[in-house]
Amino acid sequence: MTDITQEAQFDNFFALFEQPVQFDVNQSSLDQHLRLLQKRYHPDNVAKNLTDAAQAQQQSEQASALINQAYQALSAPDSRASYLLDMAGQAQNLEHSIADLDFLEDAMQMRIELDEAIEDKDRPTLQQLHPQITERLTKQSKRFSDAYQSKDWQTAIDATQKLKFLVKLNADVTTGLDEVATSEHSDDDDLYV
Repeated sequence: MTDITQEAQFDNFFALFEQPVQFDVNQSSLDQHLRLLQKRYHPDNVAKNLTDAAQAQQQSEQASALINQAYQALSAPDSRASYLLDMAGQAQNLEHSIADLDFLEDAMQMRIELDEAIEDKDRPTLQQLHPQITERLTKQSKRFSDAYQSKDWQTAIDATQKLKFLVKLNADVTTGLDEVATSEHSDDDDLYV
């Protein structure tokens, strides 16, 4: 039998997950394909097709790693944008610094507010920051999508750099909200000790 990792299109994450090559993806379809691929390349299923158990295990592990990498790349807007730029041969300037001083000032102010709110376990401030960050993520996602479609690579690169920063902020605010909720619930548990 041929190498199992060649059966699926592991060299194109969009094809692997049966998604069109574009910025907007259907998250529920992505999740569904993840489960199908995980099942298809599970060691028990791979072993049925190969007589060499060690080879089956190795191929299953390789496929699983690639499937997870592809899912991570496509499920987050910043990594999806980076992947699209890489596919278009335009990812070489992604590591340059953001030149938009207004964006940097706004983002740094949100970062300071976020760090203080997390430290102070300030749920109202965290709840206020979350939609602000989400709005900026939506704006930069649209900006990237429009620039990518029109092959305005400089704008697409700028939007991707901003998406990376905003995705990190969004993850941190979500983590902060979870930590505040956990600490509030742990205080409730003390009542029953």
